[in-house]
Amino acid sequence: MNRAAKTISILSFIVYTLISGICLAQDTTSSDGLFLAARQAAFKEDNYPKAIAYCKKALQISPRYTDIIVFTGRLYTWSKNYDSARLYFRRAIATSPSYTDAYVAYTDMEYWNDRNDTAMAICQAGLSHDSASIDLKLRKAKILYAMRQFRAAGLLTDSILKIDKTNTDARALAGRIRDQVSINTIGFTYNYIYFDKQFSDPWHLATLDYTRNTRLGSITGHINYANRFRENGLQYEVEAYPHISKTFYAYLDGGYSDNVGVFPHWRAGASLFSNLPHAFESELGWRYLYFSDPTSLFTIYIGKYYRNYLFGVRTYLTPDNNKISQSYSAFVRYYFGGADDYVTATVGSGISPDDRLIANQLNSNYKLITYKAGIDANHVIKRLNIISFNLSIINQEYLPHVKGNQIQAGLGYQRRF
Repeated sequence: MNRAAKTISILSFIVYTLISGICLAQDTTSSDGLFLAARQAAFKEDNYPKAIAYCKKALQISPRYTDIIVFTGRLYTWSKNYDSARLYFRRAIATSPSYTDAYVAYTDMEYWNDRNDTAMAICQAGLSHDSASIDLKLRKAKILYAMRQFRAAGLLTDSILKIDKTNTDARALAGRIRDQVSINTIGFTYNYIYFDKQFSDPWHLATLDYTRNTRLGSITGHINYANRFRENGLQYEVEAYPHISKTFYAYLDGGYSDNVGVFPHWRAGASLFSNLPHAFESELGWRYLYFSDPTSLFTIYIGKYYRNYLFGVRTYLTPDNNKISQSYSAFVRYYFGGADDYVTATVGSGISPDDRLIANQLNSNYKLITYKAGIDANHVIKRLNIISFNLSIINQEYLPHVKGNQIQAGLGYQRRF
């Protein structure tokens, strides 16, 4: 065959393939063509009744076409016609008892309707046929989390991440499980801050805390000690993370100190967190500090899990207050394994009320121009022991046209039991 003939043959094959694809997409007489038409009606036209009609017509031609049976069940789920959805999911399982996607779709529907026991039974049935399914294992972990069986959910999520470290949904779930694994946690941290110009003496901050997990969420008590400006001070603080739903949870904080200047006299905070689709998470919150005058700040955060990473940006805003810098920061976190094995790099500007090391600098008559870069790391030893480390440098214009550097370093240890 000469070159021209070969070219004609290749072009003819391409044209034939394109025409075949177009014909198949427009075909409503075969089960495959009707399936494609149903998907187009559902995803491009957002017309579920039309898509269901196509699926039913396809099933008249091929009554054992399991993909179409499952898709019909999903369409009824999205239409909130759950009884009809159950009929099709059961039909799919009866037709193909080892078809994993049928169990996945059926589990999803029951889970999102808060029928956790039913969802677990369906998920377990699917795993009995396909014990290696990551999709089913992940759904089982989510159900265990919803049933507040945090230890079992954490073990299962960790096993998924050992197989697939880039599983974004498992990574996000592990982050939510992290603080719920053990009933009790006790921890100690120490931080040291060196100033090259602003202050002649370093600062010291140490914290002893105890966390108790309850059915409503975790509660933590802190005793914070600081030595600043050659003065010692203590602060007593309580924070909680109450659960609201599968999607939302909250943060509440309150603290008191008699040593004003070393610590704020009062501090408080509240936030609403949400676990968003596609492994996003967000926070909208309020912070309050009272030294000799009150300061209120609002915070907004959004994060995204991607493979082994968590990317996040946050801002603290102080309306109608010219004395205090606004704060912006961005970070990237890389997970080596579970939720407590990671390293984080952060850059930002301004002073954050949640940075306990320097938050008292918000009590200033000068708008502090501040830039910060830092790194911190966590590592788990035998599941119950967590060690942490942080190091950062801050460049601050603490007086007009006068800049100085701060170097912060800290160590921490937590024990779960």
